[in-house]
Parts: sequence; structure tokens; C-alpha cells
Amino acid sequence: MSTEPEPATEDTTDAVDTGSETPGTVEAAGSASDPRPGEPAGGEAAGQLSEVEAELSAQRIERERIERRKAEKQGPIEAGGKLSGTAADLLAAVRAVESGAKPAAAVFGAPEPARRPAPEPVRPPRPAPAGPATAPTGPAGAAAEAVQSVRRVLAEGGAPEALAPQTAALLGEGAQDALRADPWQLLRVGGVRPEQADGFARALLGAECGPDDERRGRAVTVWLLEQAALAGHTALELSRLTATLAQRGVPDPDAAVQSTLAEGEALAFQDALDEPGSAARSEDTEDTDGDGEERPVRVLIGLERYALAEESLADGLARLVNSTPKQDGSAADWEQAAASAPGSAGELIRAVAGHGLVLHTGGEASLAEPAALLHAAHALGLRAWAAAPGPLGRDRFAALLGTEPAEPPSSGPAAPASVTVADLLTGVEGPGRDADGALDLDLLVVLDAPQLDVEAGALLAESLPDGARLVLAGDPAVLGSVGPGRVFADLLAARVCSQVASRRPDPGPLGELVSGIGIGELSQVEAPGKEVVIVPVRDAGEAVHRTVQLVADSVPRAIGVPAEETQVITPGHGGAAGTRALNAALKERLNPGPGRFGGFDPGDRVVHTPAPGRVLPGRVVKADADGLHLTCAGETVVVPRDRVEGSVRHGWALTAHQALGGRWPAVVVVLPGDAVQALSRPWIYTAFGRAARHLSVVHGVDQALPRAVAEVPAKPRTTRLPVLLAPQIPVTD
Repeated sequence: MSTEPEPATEDTTDAVDTGSETPGTVEAAGSASDPRPGEPAGGEAAGQLSEVEAELSAQRIERERIERRKAEKQGPIEAGGKLSGTAADLLAAVRAVESGAKPAAAVFGAPEPARRPAPEPVRPPRPAPAGPATAPTGPAGAAAEAVQSVRRVLAEGGAPEALAPQTAALLGEGAQDALRADPWQLLRVGGVRPEQADGFARALLGAECGPDDERRGRAVTVWLLEQAALAGHTALELSRLTATLAQRGVPDPDAAVQSTLAEGEALAFQDALDEPGSAARSEDTEDTDGDGEERPVRVLIGLERYALAEESLADGLARLVNSTPKQDGSAADWEQAAASAPGSAGELIRAVAGHGLVLHTGGEASLAEPAALLHAAHALGLRAWAAAPGPLGRDRFAALLGTEPAEPPSSGPAAPASVTVADLLTGVEGPGRDADGALDLDLLVVLDAPQLDVEAGALLAESLPDGARLVLAGDPAVLGSVGPGRVFADLLAARVCSQVASRRPDPGPLGELVSGIGIGELSQVEAPGKEVVIVPVRDAGEAVHRTVQLVADSVPRAIGVPAEETQVITPGHGGAAGTRALNAALKERLNPGPGRFGGFDPGDRVVHTPAPGRVLPGRVVKADADGLHLTCAGETVVVPRDRVEGSVRHGWALTAHQALGGRWPAVVVVLPGDAVQALSRPWIYTAFGRAARHLSVVHGVDQALPRAVAEVPAKPRTTRLPVLLAPQIPVTD
């Protein structure tokens, strides 16, 4: 590695806002009497609904069908007779719900898999660019009068009136009455924290407000489960949930959880642990098999939304694994295609020939193998498609396929093409759907599979026809999905389907460096062409200065990569060397201007987040009365004035999660001293792996970097997918 030191400038170190990398995460808390939404990295969900309503309508329809299907299935299996303590109390509360004493909430069920109903319209037209609202309504159709009524209640409770449109949209008709009856409903609004909702409740309820209020306990319980989902969990263990409730000032956490279950705002599950006779991590024990042997179980609490998605995902994956793939071409044809494919691409083709679900793992170079599979499948007459979670991955893979994204020939079997998962599901691009409502394809390869959360995974699995083949391909060492779940990692660990590991290494010094990080080693690599350069800095101010110098001068001059093809990556949005500070400095150097429209000028490099978890890189074209005009992934997008602040950021500097799926000729990774707590092996692997030709590391964390690579793995996520799959699919050797 090369070293390029320079004297320090100024010490402006600040705390890095690592939490803001996840969409929906609150950046900062206000006072108890001044609740306000934090600044989310992925945009305000409620505030963006009208902008992406057409694009996401198919997902909403599918989720409604999944919920109806689950509700129609058989009731829960009778179990838990030997539970005691809190677990028994919870089970009793849930069974009271089932008996009709409380609103219904199905729990502990293991329903039979059911096929999806056919969706109605297929391949809807491409939605028009987002524009201003055509009627004086708030988000999601909240009437102006209702918004005004909510605004008065918020003002009475000392809350910002700007929360009125979101609150009215979330609480629906009679929102103002709902707020007066239960002020803690304000916690449903993105960015509001418990202490802020407490201040609002005190202002409205006066002496009636207390920490032991049952309404507060339920609201904080649901809020904690939502926060857990932002951290990647689909459910929380009961002991962890009650402990966190106690930390949040809930006097009786057990009663709060029971009340939440009884009101149907969350679901409870009991999962048998792997090792009979071991009580480790269990809430209690139970005879789960009726054989007289007590087995440890854990009690989990989760939101219905993610529970239904995870169950639907397990059903869909089990259907793929247990069904016989459609026979297109003879066994000899498949073998001939495999024999002519280079390297381990042949193994992948053979696996896909005989299995409905295949996992493919490997680094950047391994993407050539799914590309070879798609071309071979097309030659055999299969309708083969590739999909990636975002446009960065879609375009990257389209270049490997040698085709334009989503532009197959108009007749005959569609040539392999690459689309985004969202466009595939909504029918904006891709093969459309058949008469049964399933995707009209034979083979689907999903790239960057670690980015799939349980909801996207469920929609994909439910949408595949019988006999179709699904390949999930990705690098298991990168950061996980922004949404809840760990679909790819859970499937790899469960070993319920065929797995093919690529033997194709990433080339050069960068490939050697990143491969070492993947196994926990940060080693020195020979970089004769300055493929890797380390730039030591002593404080955040120097880190910003050196980053601007690298992007604007050093990398273009020494490496030949222009500034517009260089991407800066840093751990968080906040702090003295977060994305905000870096983008401000880079804009001043690369595209100075007054920022007449919300801080933006024509030519600014930006990222647009039209919905949580969706990141569209682009540039500002102009601004007018309609809003901010962007070009994103080759398309024109118009962001209305009132949505610019929440959904558009400057994009010279990104977080590693925002950069997932992308790859740039040159990358500058900024590691200021206040970023130590944000560093982990997956973060470093992801950030360093975005570089194709050159990597500069602005290094201010001393020994924390090798320590994070060696000792800080990915944060664990609590999920139920392996437990749900186990009864349906035998383990594969």
C-alpha cells in the first residue's frame, strides 16, 4: 500500500451519526414537549406514499392477499401445556384472544401452505414522474379538513404542527379523536420518540398521565418492535423486549406485552430450540413432540406485518424446493451447456438443471457465472430474467450480460435482461404475469441477494409459478438488508437447498485486500499501480480536507479517474466527517452554487430515496415551480418542493448501505476518529469492495481498523425463517 501524508488542518471532531444509515432511524431526539421527526436516510415513509403509490400498488395488493390467506388458515396448534411463568401468562393471554374475549390475533400457528390468488392486472404502465399533489390533501389521501383538525390537537399538546399530514394519514378517519383518546398514538409517526410522546400526553391528559398507563405500555412496546425491525430483526425474544421496556420506564413490562398481544398489535411465537435438554437462551421448556421429553423453547414477540411476510416467504421457498422444475431441454442439453461453461459456472448450471432453488455465493468476479447461466438457459428456450434490489446492481449486471436493462426482443423467448426487483414485481419492467397471476418466466436470478428483506423476498417467492427456478446470488460477507430479516444468510445456514460457491477470485491487489477482509485479515498488499493508497489523518477536519483533495486532484491526476466517477463512502450522515459535511465540502469544490432550491443547484450529484430502502443515484437538472428535476438511472424524476428535504441528499459521499450494489472506478473511504463504533468487518468489506480500480482510505482510526476486521462480525438478527423452513424442507448435505 502507498502512504500519502499531509499536515493536519483543524480539529472539528464530532460524533458520527451511524444510526442514520438505516432508513427511518431517528437522527436526534428533541425535548419531551417537542416531538419532531428525525432526519431519515431513506425518506419519510408516510410523506412519500403519494409519490410512489402507483409503483408500489402491486406490493400492497399482494400483502393484503397474504394477510387474508393467513387469516383464513387453521387456528394455532395446541401447545404450551407445560409452560410456566411469563411464557405461560403470554400464552394464556393469546388464547383468550382466540376465544373471542379480545380482538383476534392468530399466534403459535403452523398453517398449511396455500397457493396465492392470482393478482388482477398485469404489467401496469410505467408510473409518471412524481409531481405535486393535485388536490389539497395530505399524504395518503388525508383530507385537508382532517389534517387541520389534527394540527389543532398537536398544537394543544405542544407538538410541531408539521406532523399533522403524517399523523392524519397514519391514524385515518377520526385521527384527532384518536389522538385525544390515546396521545401515545403519536409514536406511530416516524421520528417521534417515547419521551416526546410522553410530553405530548402530559400536555393533553394532565394529571391523568402516568408511566403506568396501559396505553403507554402498548405504544412503547410497538415502537420498540418497529425499532427492532429497523435494526434487521423480524421479532424479539420476550426477555429482551421486557428488559428494554423496563429501561424505557414501563413499570410492568410483562403486563405491557400481554396488553399489546391482547389488542392484536403484536403476535407471540414459541420456537423449539435445536438442542433438546438444553435450556440455554430459552424462556421455558415444553414437550413439543409429544414424546415425553421436554425441549427448550424461546418465546418471540413480533409485528404482524413481518410475521406474515416471513411465513409467506417460508411457504414460497418450500414450494420451490419441493416441486419438480419445469423440464426445458433434455438432461443431455443441460449437461452440454454446463460442460461448455467456464469454471464453476458449469456447477451452477448443473445445480439449476435439477433444483427449484439454488444459492450462489462469491465476490464481484463471480457475477460472470450467473451471466453464463442466463445465456445458457436462454439458449435452451427458457424465459430467463435477472433482478437486482436497486438500479446500481441492475445496471452493473446488465453490462455483464451485454444487454441494455429490461429491453428484450419483442418476439420469441425474452433474451436475458436485468431489471430491479420493484419494477419486476409491479410489472413496470420485466416479463409481466401469466393468467394465474404468476411472473411469466421460467428462471429468475436475483443478484445482490443479501439485500433482500423478508417482505421483498416473500413477494418474489409468492409470485413465482410452479416449476420455476430461482437462483439467489450474492456475496454473504457484505452488509445485510436495510429492511428486517436475513433471507440469504438464513438460507445458507439452514442448508435446505442446493448451494454453489464460486471459485473465481476477485483479481489484483484490490481483490486480494477485500478477500482477506472477508476472512478477518487486514493484510498489506503490493499495489505497484497505486491500486490501494492509505492517507493518514489526525482529525475530522483534516479528513474532509484530504478527501476533497483526493477526489478533485490526486485521483484524477495519478489514477486517471475523473471526479464524477469517484465515490466517497463514510460510516454515517452526521458528524464532522459524515456525508453532510463531506458533501458540503465537495459541492463547494466541484459544483459551487447558491443552492437556490433547497440547497441544490443544476449539476449537483444526488441520491433520491422515493421510498424507504430505495436509493436512486442521479444529478440535478433544474428546478422550477413543479419541483426539483433529476435524472436518475437514465430517467427523469420530478420531486415536488415539499418532498425535496426528506428524499433528496447530495451524493458525492454516501454511506456503505447507500452504496450497496454499486461499483465505481475509484472509491475514497473516509474513516474519521469518531467512526470507531460504526466499524465492523461487513462494513469495511462492503465499503472497500465498491472500488473497481483504485481505493483510497482516509485513515484516522489507528488500530481500530484491523481490530474491527478481526473481531467485529455482523450484528446478529433475530429471525424465524430457519424455524419455519425446518418442518417443510429436509436439510441438504
